[in-house]
Amino acid sequence: MEAIHIPRLIQYPEHTKTIEFKTLLKDLKTLTPVQGWIKITHQGNFLEISAKAEAIVTLTCHRCLQQFNHRLAIEPSEMIWLDENADQLDELPLDKELSMDDLVETLSPNGYFAPETWLYEQLSLEIPQRQLCEQDCPGIEVADEIKNPGIDSRWAALQAFKGHLN
Repeated sequence: MEAIHIPRLIQYPEHTKTIEFKTLLKDLKTLTPVQGWIKITHQGNFLEISAKAEAIVTLTCHRCLQQFNHRLAIEPSEMIWLDENADQLDELPLDKELSMDDLVETLSPNGYFAPETWLYEQLSLEIPQRQLCEQDCPGIEVADEIKNPGIDSRWAALQAFKGHLN
């Protein structure tokens, strides 16, 4: 997907561009192509973006380390403000006070909107933090020899002392 020059959105009917896609995103490893649509509407001083997309990703269970497939399905919507000073926010000193207005996403009204980057960010946010193949996954099976290793002879005296205390 190509970046969209924001001023050109005004030329589309109702200032809206809708893109249907079925593509692989370069930074997101998916089993199936990401497919869906994204709608970008120029509302004067902000862009209104909505989308519907789905893909299947392969994840690794955090308990048993087995790989499993997970379906990502999103329907995000977002408003991105258009501000002449949007490019200057990247160059702020680290110790500068920020207002609440500085904490919203902004683009230059003469800049570009990258739908592929936006879509990647939305799908990445949908990947679960806790990746489990099943809700009741028991985890890795541990052999009895590992659970109850024989007592090291160097610790035998301590083990005997613990036995006297109990």
